Amino acid sequence: MLTKRRYLPSLGSFATFEVAAKHLSFTLAGNELHVTQAAVSQQIRGLEKALGTTLFVRKHNSLELTAEGIRLLSAVSDGLDSICDAISEFNDPADPAVITCSGTNAAVTYWFKPYVDRFRASRPELRFVLLASDEDDTLRNFDEVDVSLICGNERCEVGEVLYFLFPEIVEPICSPDYLERYGPFPDPSSLAGADLLELHRKHWSSEAIGWYPITWSDWFHARGLDMQPKLPAMVSNNYALLVEAAIAGEGIILGWRHLVRSQVADGKLVVLFRSPLRVDRGNYLKVNKASLDKPYVQEFVEFILSDVAAVERGRP
Repeated sequence: MLTKRRYLPSLGSFATFEVAAKHLSFTLAGNELHVTQAAVSQQIRGLEKALGTTLFVRKHNSLELTAEGIRLLSAVSDGLDSICDAISEFNDPADPAVITCSGTNAAVTYWFKPYVDRFRASRPELRFVLLASDEDDTLRNFDEVDVSLICGNERCEVGEVLYFLFPEIVEPICSPDYLERYGPFPDPSSLAGADLLELHRKHWSSEAIGWYPITWSDWFHARGLDMQPKLPAMVSNNYALLVEAAIAGEGIILGWRHLVRSQVADGKLVVLFRSPLRVDRGNYLKVNKASLDKPYVQEFVEFILSDVAAVERGRP
């Protein structure tokens, strides 16, 4: 093979031949290649001499390919296409499919991550980028972000698709061990002397996220209780830390239903009593409309929506 290639004319002459054969005109070929008609004619004559065959039948005002020219054109076109494909792969390698999600730290940890794990179970080639922040709500507006979990009374902007998921519901939860040691807690007033774990009011600022988190004072007030519970045993601006502390049996937290669902289902946490507080704001799945053409994005969105609908149907 190498011996045969050693005697091939230059690749440039084959490229010129392909253009001339496409137009069946040396003049038009020269215009496309930005050279003169005479230069194209000379290069084709050189190619014919090197190959020992005639490629064109030259008529008064036109050209025709000979049988050899037709055969060579097919081979040259295939070869040049293969070269272009290879170069394209070098310069623009096919990236693996990736979906980028954003939300608060707790939303990404306790809500998005379980969906990601389940979705990737049968799609190991799929990559996810999970962007979490309790201070920068503008992450959801980044062009690279495909799907976001956002909270509030949101409006859909141009280029966005917004799905209502569920209302924000919080209720007291703790570990089975804490309940056994210090319970029972049959009603809201029974929590007056309990070890309460509280999310700091400055978990985020309203300027950053658009609203404040619910505190124990908010919950007691909403239950119509004008009492002073003991000071929280621990306060943190990190909700994941509070969840882990509750699992370890250190006290009772306000559990955002969508964030602690898996821990309750696994028996790591238990709902103390049915006195949920429904907040006047909802949780939405925001989808970048431009992302719907990306691989797996629409499928991932439908996967989440289907699961959320099933969970909502299963609630009392």
